[in-house]
Amino acid sequence: MYKQTIVIRADLKMGKGKLAAQASHSSLGAYKKVQKSNPEITRAWEMEGQMKVVLKVGSESELLEFYESGKRAGIPCELIRDAGHTQVDPGTITCFAAGPWKENELDKVFGKLKLL
Repeated sequence: MYKQTIVIRADLKMGKGKLAAQASHSSLGAYKKVQKSNPEITRAWEMEGQMKVVLKVGSESELLEFYESGKRAGIPCELIRDAGHTQVDPGTITCFAAGPWKENELDKVFGKLKLL
């Protein structure tokens, strides 16, 4: 089974629409990375229903720690820096997406985080 994990900073107190937009940016970016390097994984993920989970962290440093852990585990990740047009300052790191990738490998790295 494959899934995509999206990790968002809860400390930024972004509105629901902003959260959705940031999660979407990261989801699509990570998907494109995997599609380029492992197209068979994206095909399988699409056939399985495109499972996603959205998790939260409490700070930029915690987000970056999990982002780096994912990359070290060999999981394709897409980090998002906001343009700063609305709710956060330009360059603010808001979230990242990991995968789609093997569910068990994602859970090893991100399984301790709580749902957003």
